[in-house]
Amino acid sequence: MENEKLTLPQKAAAVVVSLGADKASKIYKQLNESDIEKLTIEVARLGHISPEQMEEILDEFYKTCLTQKVVTDGGMEYARAVLEKAFGESTAQTLLERLAKSLKTRPFEFVRKSNVRNLISFLQHERPQTIALILSYADPDQASMVISELPKEKQIKVVESIAKMESASPDAIKIVEASLKKKFESVLTTADFTTIGGIDYIADVMNHMDRANEKYIFDELGKENEELADTIRKKMFVFEDIVSMDNRSIQRFIRECDVKDIVYALKGSDDKIKELVFANVSTRMAESIRSDLEITVNVRLRDVEEAQQRIVGVIRRLEEAGELIIVKSGKDEIIA
Repeated sequence: MENEKLTLPQKAAAVVVSLGADKASKIYKQLNESDIEKLTIEVARLGHISPEQMEEILDEFYKTCLTQKVVTDGGMEYARAVLEKAFGESTAQTLLERLAKSLKTRPFEFVRKSNVRNLISFLQHERPQTIALILSYADPDQASMVISELPKEKQIKVVESIAKMESASPDAIKIVEASLKKKFESVLTTADFTTIGGIDYIADVMNHMDRANEKYIFDELGKENEELADTIRKKMFVFEDIVSMDNRSIQRFIRECDVKDIVYALKGSDDKIKELVFANVSTRMAESIRSDLEITVNVRLRDVEEAQQRIVGVIRRLEEAGELIIVKSGKDEIIA
């Protein structure tokens, strides 16, 4: 791993590793949950770093800390004099420029600290271009949740606007930021500054969405970010995931479902799901369902999707009550 290719988060991880567990834990106590998560990921991913590379990273870290201190103690001109004397004019200029850049307030900082539900409430009626500008400065998980909650026709416009966005006038950013902040001031409380969201949250949102919108969002999201779409899917429970359930759980939810919903749901299912259902009902009920499937024709796709969604709702309700178990990819492991 060459030092010049290391990102700032990777360098931060290297510094933390060099400190040892005791000292690193003291740094962790000063960070918020989001920064802890990001830093931990970088530490886990950190590959081999040679002694020479580590020395360069720690030297850079020391200079950055010194720069921050002398600027705080005596201002920019005092810092320039101290740094030039210590490291030379060129290095001093580089350090001061780097610090000045990091001290700039990133637009919409209060948005990133806000409750996502408030964001959705305020942004859903804004123009797509305005939403795109704001979400460009939001954390990715916040942006994905807001976009998922927008009306369908607005979702794509916002995604397109973000994708095509290259730069924005500082004055325009200030105007939008001031306007939105004024709206937030009346409702923001300390409770809003809690980190929520992420893949689990949006997967839960998608689980409660009707099948038509679910399919639409995944189709469109998959075109723009297939990896994100797949990650969300793996956290969800959809009708097709019935195949991952044990027989006892399948038998349990079938008892709670309307037979008509089962028939309609199976009209849009593959043979594997059908045979799984037939294997977990009585012979008489299986014959009845097969008979109904043969005579039930010209069924609208919407009716099939709604029936499947009602069955998924029954399964989720029974799981919450502890009456059956569903397995979501990447989450719970079942111990026999």
